[in-house]
Amino acid sequence: MILRSALRSALATASLVALSQAGALARDRQKAEAPARPNLVIFLADDLGNDVPPWGDTNARAPNIAKLAAEGLAFDRAFVASPACAPSRAALLTGLMPARNGAEANQSAPRRDVRKLPSYLHDLGYEVVAFGKVSHYQQTGMYGFDHFEHDKFHDPEGVPSAIRWLKARKDRKPLAIFIGSNWPHVPWPETTEGFQPAAIALPAKTVDTPVTRDARARYYAAISRLDRELGDTLDTVDSVLGPDTFVLFSSDHGAQWPFGKWNLYDTGIRVPMIVRWRGHVVPGARTDAMVSWVDILPTLVDVAGGKPAGDIDGRSFAGALRSKVKFRGRSEIFTTHNNDGSINVYPMRSVRTDRWKYIHNLHPEYAYTTHIDQWVKRVDSGKYFPSWRKAAASDPAAKAIVDNYYRRPGEELYDLAADPQEQHNLAADPHYARVLKGLRTRLAGWRAAQKDDHAVAGKPHFEEGPIDGEPAPPAD
Repeated sequence: MILRSALRSALATASLVALSQAGALARDRQKAEAPARPNLVIFLADDLGNDVPPWGDTNARAPNIAKLAAEGLAFDRAFVASPACAPSRAALLTGLMPARNGAEANQSAPRRDVRKLPSYLHDLGYEVVAFGKVSHYQQTGMYGFDHFEHDKFHDPEGVPSAIRWLKARKDRKPLAIFIGSNWPHVPWPETTEGFQPAAIALPAKTVDTPVTRDARARYYAAISRLDRELGDTLDTVDSVLGPDTFVLFSSDHGAQWPFGKWNLYDTGIRVPMIVRWRGHVVPGARTDAMVSWVDILPTLVDVAGGKPAGDIDGRSFAGALRSKVKFRGRSEIFTTHNNDGSINVYPMRSVRTDRWKYIHNLHPEYAYTTHIDQWVKRVDSGKYFPSWRKAAASDPAAKAIVDNYYRRPGEELYDLAADPQEQHNLAADPHYARVLKGLRTRLAGWRAAQKDDHAVAGKPHFEEGPIDGEPAPPAD
């Protein structure tokens, strides 16, 4: 009897031990099978259009960007939500378009009740930090980063501080680090740093003057400075976090050039984007799938092992990074712009498809103005622009460019297949009336769904300023 009882007890104990061991093995197996949360590095340029390789601009010298593209996936058609710093970055950090997150004007911030990207990544166990210009100047603290530094205008310590911080970090948590360069935002370098103004090719819709060439050469010098910062960052990332780290490189909008920043032409809204993720992304690959900056938030959440929120405007493009099936991307890209204080008050909306671009200028009676023509004597905003206006007095081609800068029709329609530089407005051509009507209807429907009907801040301009950029003297 005693022997039988002892035997039963021993068998029960052995069974419990076996179950415990089996449970431990199952948990270990689950841990082994669970995807590791990759470290995330997001490096943002400031005011950089598609003026770098691999997108065909032969002027720029950017070997580190070219190397990153050779090691990763380059997006040929990546677009921002808005072509001004604050609303563009707010869209990235909320996954919402400007009318929905509240940051519509430049210098503005999203509403405090809107969930921000660090919150999503915190839920997945990440430490989330920011260095340099990641949001807009001195707004980074409101986004919920665990640590942030140097979010001021052209603070040269932004990128170096990120590198020092990375090298000193001891935390074993998965890391999401956002690093924002201030290049190639104006002011550009004081010299051309080896670029020969006479030898560079100028972009379309540019008036060719010596001072313009000098300014453009210094813009390329600024790109070279950005490229060096990116190279230094990637060297540190590879040595500290490892070469399998997820890296995303992009820019907040196009260059501060007359038809770039503050415009809905592709030179304002189309930006470089490269993702390097060894073991996942095919090196040297390219995709023509259209993606938006609002898509970056759900993509990072997806890559980190989370489920993107269903109530945001962004859609994950992680499928482009993982799948062997062709990733189709978006069928249309919507972009918005309102104003930058009272310097630039020109609200406009656009929808872009694979072939067509439709721009609705909400107030064509306004004169289009920006820092370029309003601040010609400040830093590098537009010291060359008076030379354009002087050339326009005698050169019909220059006059057409300057007129198109200041005065826009209510509607613009471009056939991007035939006219990728968007130089021939087809809106008044009856042959394209059906295309125009269809795009007009799509944009209006999208705006209604977005509740994109808010008042635009700032005091608009109705006339061109004095040719030298100084305020007009008071009337006698």
